[in-house]
Amino acid sequence: MTLTRHDRFALDIRPERLRRLFDFDVDIEVGDTFRIEEVRDGDDLVVRAELPGINPETDVEVTVADGVLRLLAHRIERSEMKSKQGYRSEFHYGEMLRALPLPAGVDESGVTATYKSGILEVRVPIHEEHKPAVTHVAVTGG
Repeated sequence: MTLTRHDRFALDIRPERLRRLFDFDVDIEVGDTFRIEEVRDGDDLVVRAELPGINPETDVEVTVADGVLRLLAHRIERSEMKSKQGYRSEFHYGEMLRALPLPAGVDESGVTATYKSGILEVRVPIHEEHKPAVTHVAVTGG
């Protein structure tokens, strides 16, 4: 039996692999989640979610229960490429979920959601009596 040394850092640059690498544009997504932003806008908590390329009427579920806002997005993407060299078909599908705890005093019945230009915006009204008190803390130098 003969042992051969394997260089794990060696590049495999066979011409067919390079050709395949540069033949098609492929979008790569990392993880099955989406980015969000939470801000206060007056009496509302505003949650924005980045969800490009979905149909908001069929592919998104927004629910509020037990003090938790849940954003569930269903994504199905298919792409096909035909060329002289062959045919390539790719698909990506799945669900992405974000669950966000809400502060005390939210009006669950007043939650609204809109979708525009790939951004889902959810507005959650917060009652006046449950707004957190602001305490100013003195900063001393040393």
